Amino acid sequence: MSSGASNFVESVDGVFLLSIIISVFFLVLITTMMIYFVIKYSRKRNPKAVNVHSNTMLEVTWTIIPMILVLILFWYGWVGYKEMVDIPEDAMTIEVTAQMWQWKFKYETGKVTDSLYVPVNKAVKLTLISNDVNHAFFVPKFRIKKDILPGRDRAVWFIANDIEVYDVFCAEYCGLNHSAMLTKVVVMSAADFEYWLNAGNDEKPDDNAELNDNNEAKTEIIKRENQN
Repeated sequence: MSSGASNFVESVDGVFLLSIIISVFFLVLITTMMIYFVIKYSRKRNPKAVNVHSNTMLEVTWTIIPMILVLILFWYGWVGYKEMVDIPEDAMTIEVTAQMWQWKFKYETGKVTDSLYVPVNKAVKLTLISNDVNHAFFVPKFRIKKDILPGRDRAVWFIANDIEVYDVFCAEYCGLNHSAMLTKVVVMSAADFEYWLNAGNDEKPDDNAELNDNNEAKTEIIKRENQN
C-alpha cells in the first residue's frame, strides 16, 4: 500500500480495507448458509417441523468471533485516531477561517490567502475557526475531515507527501451555496514556500522561484492568489 498524498492515507485506507474484507467475508458466508438452509430445510424435504434445541458451543462461537473482530477494528481505528489528534509541537500553524461560503488562510507572517499553501514533508497544523455556522474542512486526498464549530477551538494537522494541488471541500451543509465552498491545497517545495511566504502580495512566486512541478493549475492558483 502506497503512502499516498499525506501521512494519514495508509492508516485510514488500511482500516477501511480491513472492514471491507471482513464485511464481504461475512456477506458471502451468511448468504451461502442462508441459501443452503433454505434448500435443506424446505417444506418439501421437511414436511414436519422439528424443534431444534440450543447449542452452547455454537452460541459461544458466534459471540466470541464477532467480538474479537470488533475489538481488532477498534484497535486499528484508535491507533489511527491517536495519530490524528497528537499534533507535533514543531508543526507550522496556519489559521483557517470558514464563513458562508469561503475560506481564508492566515499564516504566521500575517499573510492571508483564499487557497491553502503548504510546504512538502512538513507537519502543518490548521487551527479552525467559524465566523457563522457549522462547517467542515475536508481534503479527501489527505484523508482528513474536521468539523468547524462557532465558538469552539478545533484543529487538524497533516504532512503532505507530494508537490501537487488538491481539492478542499466544506463537508457540512452550511446554506444555499454550500456546494460552491471550494478551494485548493497547493503543496510546494520548502524553498518555494519560504520564498512565497516572505514575498510581498504583489509578487508572483514563479517570477523568482521555479516550482518543482510545472502543473498549470498550480501556477494559475498562485498567480490568482497574489493578484488579490
